[in-house]
Amino acid sequence: MKLDKLNAVLTRVYESDMPDVNDLEALLELKNSEELAVLFDFADNVRQKFAGEGVFLRGLVEFSNFCRNSCLYCGLNKYNKGLERYCMSHSEILSCVGNIADCGIKTVVLQSGEDNRFGIEALASLVKDIKCRYDIAITLSVGEADRKDYQLLKEAGADRFLLKIETSQEQFYDRFHPEMSFENRIRCLSDLKKLGYQTGCGNLVGLKGQTTKILAEDILFFKRENFDMIGIGLFIPHKQTKLGSDLAGDLEMALKVLALTRIVTKTSHLPAATAIATKGGEDAVVRALKAGANVIMPNFTPAKYKELYEIYPGKKCIKESWQKSLELAQECVNSAGRYIDYSRGDSLKK
Repeated sequence: MKLDKLNAVLTRVYESDMPDVNDLEALLELKNSEELAVLFDFADNVRQKFAGEGVFLRGLVEFSNFCRNSCLYCGLNKYNKGLERYCMSHSEILSCVGNIADCGIKTVVLQSGEDNRFGIEALASLVKDIKCRYDIAITLSVGEADRKDYQLLKEAGADRFLLKIETSQEQFYDRFHPEMSFENRIRCLSDLKKLGYQTGCGNLVGLKGQTTKILAEDILFFKRENFDMIGIGLFIPHKQTKLGSDLAGDLEMALKVLALTRIVTKTSHLPAATAIATKGGEDAVVRALKAGANVIMPNFTPAKYKELYEIYPGKKCIKESWQKSLELAQECVNSAGRYIDYSRGDSLKK
């Protein structure tokens, strides 16, 4: 695509209330390095205008790897009998949150498989305890639940909730999520927003059969739903799944989806995902920060559990202490010419 035409398409997408899917497809199909540089620079300028220069840190605690689901791409799937399962105790989680707070980080992300092994009442008690002890925002990423359970957690003090849909196309969703319901996933996201959570979603780039049109529709879905945060993941095959022999997703495509999500949604918080770092190292994190990302999530899960939270193999953070994760985050932010913003980083939506 000639550069003058490329700039015209980017401007049209940026200015549109709901961009044309064909424009997004054309941009996702860019391959020339000069064209990609224009795309990423455009996204970076949009990020600067709407999200500023700061990079927010979210301290991650993966407190349980039990899961009731059978997602074909995920190593936590219930049919993986080779995985040692764990569920951290209340006190263990509090210790991790203490480390996060001591570092000046103002958000903790409590993440688990979708199993409720910890218990909703116990999780609500934990949320209350964290709020009493620390001046910190709490993001939950614990999967699908009834509205009353979401309400209980919100009343306990949870601020945000991350529930990735992985693909916004129902037939494609059904292919990779046996025994699950696309309709229920949508219902959960609706309930979370209505209850006042700052709500996050996201997709997975690189699944077999995924087209640029499917990815373009994902971006339009994010725009329509006006999510506060969006995680763009990258498929990495796990040998203990039915997709274990599939090819990994393309890093460049994930960065293109990230950049276009920034251009289209403008104010959503976008993390430089761990899978991107796993595929491309620290350089890929810097590239993500230069393509629209404004969040990094250092992992504070204890080492003995971290290696068991194996959604995909070779996770970048597995062998690193949380101290080293923070150090690497700072290096990436410096390399991107940015600074770490130690505020809560609440929703930028009006």
